[in-house]
Amino acid sequence: MEFRLLGTVSVDTFTGPLPLGPAKRRSLLAALLLSANTPVSIARLTDSLWDDTPPLHARSVIQGHVSRLRALLVGADAEAYGVELVTLGDAYVLRLPETLLDAQRFEELLTLARGQRSPADAVLMFKEALSLWQGPALSGAFAGRPLQAAAHSLEESRLATVEQMARAYAALGEHNRAAAVLRAEAVAHPMRESLAAALMTALYRAGRQSEALDWFHRTRRLLADELGIDPGHELADAYALILRGDPGPDAGRESGRNAPDGQGTAARGPARPSGGHDASGNAAARADLPTGTATAEPPGPPGDRGDAPGPAPHRPLPVPSLAGEPHPTDLLPRAPRGFQGRSAELAALTRAAAGEAPVCLVTGPAGVGKTALALQWAHRNAAAFPDGRLFADLRGFSDTGEPALIEVLREFLLALGVAPRRVPESAAAAAALFRSLTDRRRLLVVLDNARHSATVRPLLPGGTDCVTLVTSRHRLEGLIASDAARPVPLDVLEPPDGTALLAGVLGEDRVLAEPVAARRLAELCGGLPLALRVTAARLAGRPNWTLAGLADELADERSRLTYLDVDDTGVSAALRLTVQQLPRDAVHQLARLGHHPGSHFDPYTAAALAGTDPVVATAALERLAAAHLVTEAAPGRWVLHDLVRLYARGLEPEGGPEALTGVLDHYIATALAAADTAEPGGEPCFVLPEDYHRPVAVRDFVDRATAMHWLAAERDDLALAADAARTAGLHDRAWRIILLQWPQVVWRVRDNWSPLLELALDSARAQDDAYAESRVLNLLGWVLTEEGRAAEAIALLERSPALARQAGDRLGEATALINLAVVQAEQGELDTALEDCGRAVGLAREEQDAHTEMLALQHLARMQLTANRPHEALASVRTALDLGPEHEEIARRVLLLTTSGEARLSLGEENEGILLLDRAAGEAERAGYDEGAVRALQALLRVTAEPEYRKRYEEAVRRLTDDG
Repeated sequence: MEFRLLGTVSVDTFTGPLPLGPAKRRSLLAALLLSANTPVSIARLTDSLWDDTPPLHARSVIQGHVSRLRALLVGADAEAYGVELVTLGDAYVLRLPETLLDAQRFEELLTLARGQRSPADAVLMFKEALSLWQGPALSGAFAGRPLQAAAHSLEESRLATVEQMARAYAALGEHNRAAAVLRAEAVAHPMRESLAAALMTALYRAGRQSEALDWFHRTRRLLADELGIDPGHELADAYALILRGDPGPDAGRESGRNAPDGQGTAARGPARPSGGHDASGNAAARADLPTGTATAEPPGPPGDRGDAPGPAPHRPLPVPSLAGEPHPTDLLPRAPRGFQGRSAELAALTRAAAGEAPVCLVTGPAGVGKTALALQWAHRNAAAFPDGRLFADLRGFSDTGEPALIEVLREFLLALGVAPRRVPESAAAAAALFRSLTDRRRLLVVLDNARHSATVRPLLPGGTDCVTLVTSRHRLEGLIASDAARPVPLDVLEPPDGTALLAGVLGEDRVLAEPVAARRLAELCGGLPLALRVTAARLAGRPNWTLAGLADELADERSRLTYLDVDDTGVSAALRLTVQQLPRDAVHQLARLGHHPGSHFDPYTAAALAGTDPVVATAALERLAAAHLVTEAAPGRWVLHDLVRLYARGLEPEGGPEALTGVLDHYIATALAAADTAEPGGEPCFVLPEDYHRPVAVRDFVDRATAMHWLAAERDDLALAADAARTAGLHDRAWRIILLQWPQVVWRVRDNWSPLLELALDSARAQDDAYAESRVLNLLGWVLTEEGRAAEAIALLERSPALARQAGDRLGEATALINLAVVQAEQGELDTALEDCGRAVGLAREEQDAHTEMLALQHLARMQLTANRPHEALASVRTALDLGPEHEEIARRVLLLTTSGEARLSLGEENEGILLLDRAAGEAERAGYDEGAVRALQALLRVTAEPEYRKRYEEAVRRLTDDG
């Protein structure tokens, strides 16, 4: 999936562009994309969609366009790409990975191109950036003032890119190519003087002086005729350059390619001795510079370059040889002992180290083994760096603080043979000298524990054959953007590698004697190498301890972190150093995540835990993810390592109850929204708790599919939340969270819901809440019935009507009677079942609740058909269908149509019956209601041997089996 602004506003998918419809909808999409991942208010959208006074119903129009756009994205499976259109109060935000937006990729490529040392590489990146353009920006959208301004800004960026690419071509001496790319744009933008000046210069340097002068006079006349002005200084300077015959600032360097001994080359860098290097190939520095001054361009006025004679050449000072030394500089610490596994990561590091001046970035959480991996790779590949290996601990996550940049550079320069008195005093000058010394070297630079990209950049060597290896707990995305750093993310060890690490310290015999306990230790340490090494250290010093004994100790979460600390080393210490670098809001968010009862969280869940809103929570999660304290397992879905969770829980232990209540109420609010969307018109199953706190924001479900998907995806975490609520004595939350999953229970009734509903029943009884107990018994009894456990179901359901009456819950009583009647009918007590179901219809009708009445009539019709009363069954079906809109209650509608079809068959009306059953099966298949499809198709196969029905029946059964 790709979003396009650079051309016609569109959304491209594998099956083609989405049908966005009218210009106003494209304008709305454009406005959201221009502020991607940022809320856009209704007021801003109104300004983008109407130039003059907006209509009175502008808000409704916008809401309609948002609804249609959201449906298009959902239909294109946008969620799989991390794309989501969300409502936040009075604003909308289009969340998407920025790599899916062509304008963002364009800007990223420009950043990379501008950072290239090689003009040839810059040209390639500029070309790739410009290839993203497929016409004028924001085409097809309504040209409101805000979008006009945005389109103009994007076009200005494109033209500036063309000019920059032309300059890169000029640096390569390819002036004809520069002229070619500039001419097309100069024709399209004849009033843009910078384009005309650049084109004139390119034509002149390509030897096409007459064309250059002609372009000047054409532009001059146009400016005079159209605007009544004279050429500006940029155009006039280009004209004067041509008239003087000035070769320009680049010509000397270009002609110098063919000049003997480099004669004619303009001075554009540090002065070098004849030939630029000494006999051993080393770069030279200037002798007359005072101590602490970096080599730089020769001083003097502009006339010192080009044709004017320059100052007398400086006497060079040879720099000590590196490559010729028998023992190259080596500042690496020793190789890590007991290193295990990581073959894939070592191979990835080797691939990342290929190419020109690569910067390899090893990232991961505290204690995952980043330094060990870097050192292991460095020692294995020592032969690839004959000029030496440098190492610096940047202490980005240390109590002692980061070293001054000049200190690190001084150590590097001294290691490279620079005399102490010649090390510059300023960091900028020292960095320049370091780049100069490493210009023609094959050197490895390892920068460990970097905290910021800005700390790393001055320490990057200057040679194209040098490799820089950076480790960090942060993602350092700035370094990726500015220096094309190649990330090598590091995750925890798999259990086999974890046990191998233990064996490397303890010896294979001790691990082989208790293989199960060794694997359990690896799992309790979460695969974190630091935790495994601390565990191994404890066992190594205590030969009488068993692995199983220590595993039992670690199994207690309350003391696990204590056992994973030894002396000044351990998981807690490592995490503390990471956390202390975070801003206060991120630390608060992390602390509250430690109290989350579930296994994963989204911004809404995180906000509920921390007592903030999803926008603030998302920003905090991004900071935590950048520090590798949380991991984004899928777009908008984060997880927490077990040991990080335990550490986080200890940051604000007093905040645990508030965090738990907040997340439980969040689950109640979200499940209510999901149930209302999945089954609109359904009767609410309870009132909210008295001390309920509504979250700041609740997820918006656009349709039934998204609501059901959320209920399915969150099922395990909802169960964990309910269990945590019961443990904390919050029984009023526990049974509500479980009961609100009823749409999913109905949809997948045979999916082992009984244990969860029994937990809800315990909580209802713990509260002595007759209303809650009746409601839970209703759902649990029905589930047991569907599972074939009729005797247990009747025992529960017989108590439910009386409890509902006691609570004054007449609709609950009706539901209880329906479920009881279903079991009675299956047990052969048809008359009793018909009577109870009839009572349920009456109760629902008295309460004027169409939903419950429709449910009662559905089951009554089925029982009447079983009792061989097809006319009565048809009447009940007709009454039920008249109660609700056709697009709602898909499952119930399918079952009613199926009953109606079977009743027609019983009356001998075969054609009508087959048509109704086929219709029921089709609606069930389209809705994904496989249980209903199986029922309808089973009835069809009893009266026809049509192969198509057989095939559809088998497919529905297979889907049902696969899902269940």
